[in-house]
Amino acid sequence: MAAIVKNVDVKSVLTKSNLPVADYSVNPYTGCEHACKYCYASFMKRFTNHPEPWGGFVDVKRWPEIKNPGKYAGKELFIGSVTDPYQPLEEKYRRTRVLLEQMQGSGCTVSIATKSDLILRDLELIRSFPNARVSWSVNTLDEQFQKDMDEAVSIERRLAAMKAFHDAGVRTTCFISPIFPGITDVPAIIRKAKSHCNLVWLENLNLRGGYKTVILDYIAEKYTGLAPLYEAVYKKGDRSYWAMLDEEMRRFTREEGLLYVRNDDSVKRPFEEPPIVVNYFFHEEIIPSAKKK
Repeated sequence: MAAIVKNVDVKSVLTKSNLPVADYSVNPYTGCEHACKYCYASFMKRFTNHPEPWGGFVDVKRWPEIKNPGKYAGKELFIGSVTDPYQPLEEKYRRTRVLLEQMQGSGCTVSIATKSDLILRDLELIRSFPNARVSWSVNTLDEQFQKDMDEAVSIERRLAAMKAFHDAGVRTTCFISPIFPGITDVPAIIRKAKSHCNLVWLENLNLRGGYKTVILDYIAEKYTGLAPLYEAVYKKGDRSYWAMLDEEMRRFTREEGLLYVRNDDSVKRPFEEPPIVVNYFFHEEIIPSAKKK
């Protein structure tokens, strides 16, 4: 079902960020056609007055031209914190493209998160920003599981886009998120992506809000053998799976010759080759507000 699209006027598309990795959050859209079943950003629905389900609507933002982009020199803009800035509608509405054109030459840094390869359209524009970074979410190599979870492009297309940006000299991140216990093969993804990226971020599946039941019901139906594990992790608060995976990743990265760090120790580190692997399993320790949602 196609998303219901509406144009909305906003005073600004730049919002001061409380994230540790950026000064401003930038979301050219509200809502997202990718309709990820696990999307933490679905909480945005309660602010929009939309009756449609998450993934069934997209508000296209229109903002006044940014008159003095130079005031953002030295600041980092995180584009796509609660929407995918390169969801399919971007091909028509070009709001992300307009934003980048308005900020080009300002001296700001951009960090972009996406599941799309439409971003290839803007490769030359993005690489004109100092220290630009692009991340792709990849939490499986199983294309059927990917199709069950989201309506974005295939994993192979995401990895191909990552390689194109990496080959062009743009810093790239493979964001292995969310990690589904017993389903996401983290070592296999790292082996597949490590030559295409400077950084690997690991983040656990954190179930809260309305999509907790959706995911647990999916596991009970499609991965019956994993239901007790998900019961322990997501109903009883057992964190032993993540501690076990943390130890596994320490061994794996040591064997692969990769640098492995935990939590926010990484954000001040430079990008290196081979890539740094960062564990954000316990992100409630990084973003305390996650405990409240």
